[in-house]
Amino acid sequence: MPLIAQLTDTHIRANGGLAYGEVDTTRFLAAAVAHLNALDPAPDAVVVSGDLVDYGSAAEYADFKRLVAPLRAPLWVIPGNHDSALIWEAFPEAGAIRAGEGLGYEVSVGGLRLLMLDSTVAGAPYGLATAERCAWLAEALRREGPALLFLHHPPFLTGIEHMDRNNCREAERLAATVEGRGLLAIGCGHVHRMVSATVGGVRTLIGPSPAHAVTLDVRPGAPATFEFEPPAVLLHRVSQDGGRLAHVTHLSFIGDYDGPYPFFRGDGSLV
Repeated sequence: MPLIAQLTDTHIRANGGLAYGEVDTTRFLAAAVAHLNALDPAPDAVVVSGDLVDYGSAAEYADFKRLVAPLRAPLWVIPGNHDSALIWEAFPEAGAIRAGEGLGYEVSVGGLRLLMLDSTVAGAPYGLATAERCAWLAEALRREGPALLFLHHPPFLTGIEHMDRNNCREAERLAATVEGRGLLAIGCGHVHRMVSATVGGVRTLIGPSPAHAVTLDVRPGAPATFEFEPPAVLLHRVSQDGGRLAHVTHLSFIGDYDGPYPFFRGDGSLV
C-alpha cells in the first residue's frame, strides 16, 4: 500500500513576494519539494490540501507549478479559501475529473482511493459541508476500496478562535456522512499547524504549513498572529497489518538537523 505526503497552505505570491511582509513562501516551498524528493521510501503521491497561492492569480499558479515541477511523485490538489477557479486551469488533469462545480474528485494511488473534496465558499474564508458535497462523498464511500479523504477546512474546532470562525461549517453533516463507512482518515489544512481530532468516528488531522505557523493561542479573544516554527509535512502510511489495513501518520520536519546518532554500539551494547 502507498505512502501519501500531504502539503498544505503554501501561500505562494507572484515573483517571490513575501506573504504578510515576512514569509518567503517561495523558499519554503522549494525546501519542501527537496525534502519530499529525498525521502526514502519515496511518496507514491503528494496531496496539497488547499491555499496553494495567496491571491488566486494566474501568475501565482504559474510560480507554484514551477516550484513543484521537480517533484518525482504525482501531485493532486484541492482548493482552499485563498485559491480561485484558476486552480483547475493550472491543474487540468484534476479539473477534468471533478464530479461537478464545487464538488470533488477521486484518484487511485496503488490501490488506495484519495477522495478530494472541495470545501470552499466563493468569496468567503470559511468552508461548508453542503448537502451536495456530502452526497458526492457518500456515493464515493459506497464504492469498494480503502480511502483517505482530503479537504481544506477542518470540520472541527481547534480552540484557536480566529481560525475556528472560518472552519468547515455544517460539519455535523460531514460527520454523519463518514461515520461507520470505513474511511481510514481525513486530512485537512487551513490552520497551519498539526492538530488531531475525531470526526464521525474517523481520525482527522490538520497538516502543518511548510512555511509559517498560526500561533498556538487558545485564550479567548487571542489576536490573529503567526510564528516561525520548524516547517513540516504529513506522511500518511497505509499498510497491511495481520490482514487488516493500518493507517499511521508521521510528522516529517523539513530542514537539516543533527543526526542520526546510533543508540547501540557494534557489539549491541547501549551507547
